Amino acid sequence: MVSDTIDNFRGTKERAAMKAESFLPDDYRPAEDEPFMNERQLEYFRRKLLTWKAELLEQSAETLEGLAESARSVPDLADRASEETDRALELRTRDRQRKLVSKIDSALRRIDNGEYGYCEVTGEPISLRRLDARPIATMTLEAQEKHERRERVHRDD
Repeated sequence: MVSDTIDNFRGTKERAAMKAESFLPDDYRPAEDEPFMNERQLEYFRRKLLTWKAELLEQSAETLEGLAESARSVPDLADRASEETDRALELRTRDRQRKLVSKIDSALRRIDNGEYGYCEVTGEPISLRRLDARPIATMTLEAQEKHERRERVHRDD
């Protein structure tokens, strides 16, 4: 019984995704004059997030290949130090990207749950321009600024 419900839910989601895919033109951009977070907008942001995630994962794979190749012993101390510095910088960058992939996954879950595009603090819609620029945004610009001001004050203590 439960598995039938899950299968039915999956089928519904897959049909909705296929339907959205068929009516979303390549040049589509969300507009303020359409209903907020309608199927087209959700599909637009889903695609944007999935593309971004794929790019990050591809870059990570390239980094791993590069690190494996550069694991050789370099006899010159200056060259070795330079290589170690480059490696550390690359690993820090990849760690930031790993965290970004986690935020992308969270945004994709919010799309699936119907919570995407709404501020987690105020519940107000996040502007389409903000979401287009930063599709992982979880707060309106005003709520984000307030949050950052509060963070700065507490950090200075």
